[in-house]
Amino acid sequence: MPHPGTARRASAPRSEVITGAQAVIRTLERLGVDTVFGLPGGTILPTYDPLLDSEQIDHVLVRHEQGAGHAATGYAAATGRVGVCMATSGPGATNLVTPLADAHMDSVPVLAITGQQSSALLGTDAFQEADIVGMTMPVTKHSFLVTQAEDIPRALRAAFHIASTGRPGPVLVDITKDAQAAQLEFVWEDDVELPGYRPVNRPHAKQIREAAALIASSKRPVIYAGGGIVRSGAHAELLALAEASGIPVTTTLMARGAFPDSHPQHLGMPGMHGTVPAVAAIQKADVLIAVGSRFDDRVTGDLSTFAPHAKVIHADIDPAEIGKNRTADVPIVGDAREVLSALLDELKNSFASSLEDGRAAWWKLIDGWKASYPLGYERTDTGLCDPQYVIERISALTGPEGVYAAGVGQHQMWAAQFVQYERPHSWLNSGGLGTMGYAVPAAMGAKKGQPDRVVWAIDGDGCFQMTNQELATCVISGIPIKVAIINNSSLGMVRQWQTLFYDGRYSHSDLNTGHETVRVPDFVKLADAYGCFGLRVDRNEDVDAAIEQALAVNDRPVVLDFTVPADAMVWPMVAAGVSNDQIQYARDIRPDFSSEAEEGEI
Repeated sequence: MPHPGTARRASAPRSEVITGAQAVIRTLERLGVDTVFGLPGGTILPTYDPLLDSEQIDHVLVRHEQGAGHAATGYAAATGRVGVCMATSGPGATNLVTPLADAHMDSVPVLAITGQQSSALLGTDAFQEADIVGMTMPVTKHSFLVTQAEDIPRALRAAFHIASTGRPGPVLVDITKDAQAAQLEFVWEDDVELPGYRPVNRPHAKQIREAAALIASSKRPVIYAGGGIVRSGAHAELLALAEASGIPVTTTLMARGAFPDSHPQHLGMPGMHGTVPAVAAIQKADVLIAVGSRFDDRVTGDLSTFAPHAKVIHADIDPAEIGKNRTADVPIVGDAREVLSALLDELKNSFASSLEDGRAAWWKLIDGWKASYPLGYERTDTGLCDPQYVIERISALTGPEGVYAAGVGQHQMWAAQFVQYERPHSWLNSGGLGTMGYAVPAAMGAKKGQPDRVVWAIDGDGCFQMTNQELATCVISGIPIKVAIINNSSLGMVRQWQTLFYDGRYSHSDLNTGHETVRVPDFVKLADAYGCFGLRVDRNEDVDAAIEQALAVNDRPVVLDFTVPADAMVWPMVAAGVSNDQIQYARDIRPDFSSEAEEGEI
């Protein structure tokens, strides 16, 4: 005979009395969360207790809260789902500020949950009290302070909705300790009411018509695809529009993989370290179709000289981006998938003849640039590994189904240039904020979200030292990422700028980690100390064998220390603040773009 209370519970309405802490976990479960990256502390302990009982949520105990934030970002960027991280108040919460700012700049959906001192102590400078809501307002889509238990489910549902809709981004929910401890009647509501929050997904038909007419009349159009293509899942629509129209495509640093590298219409990455064909095509374009991109300084160079001949179609789901840096001749507010689909439909229905125009003269000019200025590099004569070769071989031996996360600096640019990206969500990096230390925890998060894929962290010796403690997390939690350290024994991009712009005065950029140095630390020994497989590679001849060894190890993380020359540089390059017309193909080699006569023929 069942217990009397069992029957009553079974027939009761969808409500029960639980604590605020239990409501946090229950709400996350209802939202479909399967992974939380975090580190417990005093004010979040009430929530960590019921987390122990969750059969759905796997908690990954990081070694530093920054690692939790970047791991949540990597999880989200690799899966397209909301990444979740958790920390305590004070320093725990403030350690999340950098990854939240990073996710905000790169439009990554992240939910951060922090504990806060009890509401009666707010404003008293209590132990580990910090106004994290105030601190994070500029670097999140929204920040909530919850002081009442009954508000917890609603706040978390709203945060999840805000993070994942419109232009994605991070949202923080700060919950006081007394709210976590108090009881509430938990009732699940599927609908989220947020007056004033109404992202516009469908573009206005009039703007689509104007854009299609401008494209149809163009002779030198270029698609400038930004990270919004990846965030909205618009890669198929981009491919369809490009192939139907024959228009060349450039993909920004944040959009690598949004359009296949192997496609003949792909010109590569524009901007500071972009390909010559991509930069030149934009500079000579008469119509620039910018979708999900923000005209940031690393793409535009001197903004006043960027794409000087082009009429601009700018489509973005965030109306604040349109016209922020470059005036749009045809502004379109809407989701990238909707915009691209509508543009193709309008071209087919109203300007079908334009789709038959192969723009032969334009492609002849572009193909000339592609032939004259291919992306490449010169082998060094130092006997050490060439960084570009290392990354080329990682890409070739791993393949396009792999996931590649990079830190910030030279290795990031080489990874953007020399990995072959054929699909979205295969490239993770800190594009907007430029956060050193991003790669290892982001790769950890990506591997947790995509356990069946090979995940590489392509890192620099400087970046690696900022968050390598998360190797302990990977070992203990069974997350077998692979780390390739491009070890030039220096802050590589800093050294490159010091070489080019500071007369070779290497002020405090030598890290002493590489060839003919004291090797502090020795990365192979460090890997062993963390329980990883570690291997040093000094010569190009040994690169393939090392990568194959790494690919064969799947029961623990792998750290490959590739010794590369300190003087290796990233090319092409546009110096900061100058016109993209001044792009250098290699040091002291400036491409000769088309003549006026060639332009006049188009």
